[in-house]
Amino acid sequence: MKCPFCGHEEDKVVDSRNAQEGRAVRRRRECLACSKRYTTYEYVEKVTLTVVKNDGRREDFDRQKLFKGITLACNKRPISEEKINSVVAEIEEELQNNSRGEVTSQKIGELVMDRLKKLDEVAYVRFASVYRKFKDKSEFLEELRGLLD
Repeated sequence: MKCPFCGHEEDKVVDSRNAQEGRAVRRRRECLACSKRYTTYEYVEKVTLTVVKNDGRREDFDRQKLFKGITLACNKRPISEEKINSVVAEIEEELQNNSRGEVTSQKIGELVMDRLKKLDEVAYVRFASVYRKFKDKSEFLEELRGLLD
């Protein structure tokens, strides 16, 4: 690690602890040349996810796009932004853990519907109506009947 003050490349770690709910390690370091202290954070490097769209196009996974879609489904529902962020984090973590760099948009949609079904049935139906592209009211009613079972 290069000292941000003098550029010396040798230091010692004087304190180490978990940070950001265990997703990082915070280390206090002391430069062996100038004795100044500084903090570093270590993170697990995440693989960049590529989303394969229905038409075959590929684009980088966009966490904000996922957040916006879920937020839209939850509009005017008693669901906090914190809870939505939690759902997005769960989905992103599952995708990171269970994919090899590529994931289909269908898989993401299914994960969102699974989480919304447990969280809020109205938000679930809103998302499903857009995601599944219901052609008429009978398909919509069939989805609602599935919720009642």
